[in-house]
Amino acid sequence: MKVAIVGTGYVGLPTGVGLASFGNDVICIDKDSQKIEALQKGCLTLYEDGLQKLFNETVQAQKLSFTTSMKEGVSGADVVILAVGTPPHPETKEADMRYIYAAAEELAPFLKNYTVIANKSTVPVGTGDAVEEIITKTNPQADFDVVSLPEFLREGYALYDFFNPDRIVVGANSKRAKELITKLYEPFEGKTNMLFVKRKSSETIKYASNAFLAMKIHYINEMANFCEKSGADINEVAQGMGLDKRIGHKFLNAGPGYGGSCFPKDTTAMALMADKFGVDMSLIKCTIEGNKARKKQMAERILNTVKNIENPKIGVLGLAFKNGTDDTRESPAIEIISHLIGSAHIVAYDPKATSNARKIFGSQIEYADNIDSVFQDADAVAVLTEWPDFKTIDLKKAASQMRHKNLLDLRNIFPKDDARLASFSYQNIGS
Repeated sequence: MKVAIVGTGYVGLPTGVGLASFGNDVICIDKDSQKIEALQKGCLTLYEDGLQKLFNETVQAQKLSFTTSMKEGVSGADVVILAVGTPPHPETKEADMRYIYAAAEELAPFLKNYTVIANKSTVPVGTGDAVEEIITKTNPQADFDVVSLPEFLREGYALYDFFNPDRIVVGANSKRAKELITKLYEPFEGKTNMLFVKRKSSETIKYASNAFLAMKIHYINEMANFCEKSGADINEVAQGMGLDKRIGHKFLNAGPGYGGSCFPKDTTAMALMADKFGVDMSLIKCTIEGNKARKKQMAERILNTVKNIENPKIGVLGLAFKNGTDDTRESPAIEIISHLIGSAHIVAYDPKATSNARKIFGSQIEYADNIDSVFQDADAVAVLTEWPDFKTIDLKKAASQMRHKNLLDLRNIFPKDDARLASFSYQNIGS
């Protein structure tokens, strides 16, 4: 099959590489000429574990190509996947649909044969109807169907999730579209659940899923606060909760709050959509406000450790919103550092996300080239991202480099006893 993917970001590029690996002829389209030129030269424009190797293989097999031309990409395609951004609108905070609608209008004239337009971007309920209307108005002769094909790829694990999906959800209102999408995902037959639902149901599933997971994170963070006051240990509590199959272990890691390109945006969009329909989603609203407060609380916790130190230096381990990615969008680390600036000299290290953080902070903080530089002469060090490299730090050596030995483990990656044996004044989450 010929597959066109509009957008080469954290969804579009891994999806394109994955589909190309199955033997499809995939062409990725993006308006950003610099990004396309880099990809044509074999340079990835984002970091995902394992992506470079498969990218190279599919390009060399001539199954994956890149263009800035919508005409070149869409002409003759069996499926066109829309994977452009739907960021929060700067004023309304609703999902900004300008890129989706612009893409639909631009691709419409090039639809000649029957084509399925698949919305893989996270879009509000009713977007499929709007895209259908735009294409029909622009090209009344077009033979097409619009389906909802939500993505469930975790950043940092996008390739793994592509090849090992726990479900494939398709919102299709026609038998013809169902058959074509079934053919596209034929390699997964018998390996996962393929759920066909109404288009509006599919559009809701992604928002409902992300909002639920965000609430789960906020809940365990509130339980961590309770444990700190009551004398319980959140790790033990989470372990006991997770053994209940109705709850499960995932997303029960207490920390500095959730972030990234999905949870903050999607919870806000879900709440705003609910308001439009006159539905009060109080749990989601409380989660949004609680998560905002959580990041400020963590910053205050860090500052309290150095409040009596003149000209304090604070080291930060981690800038990405989670390990395995270079993405700093809505990162708890970025939010926390923003609260620290002006109260201390900040030195931060991240194995992948430094360049993205530099675009945000510029010269307001110092960027370390290695972990040792974070601890050198620091008065406090805070762990804000759970990178595997951090778990293997020699704690005794790290403590010996510091001026004041304050370690704030806001991701609970170090055993308490090990940290205290290394002479740290140690704080973690939830105990």
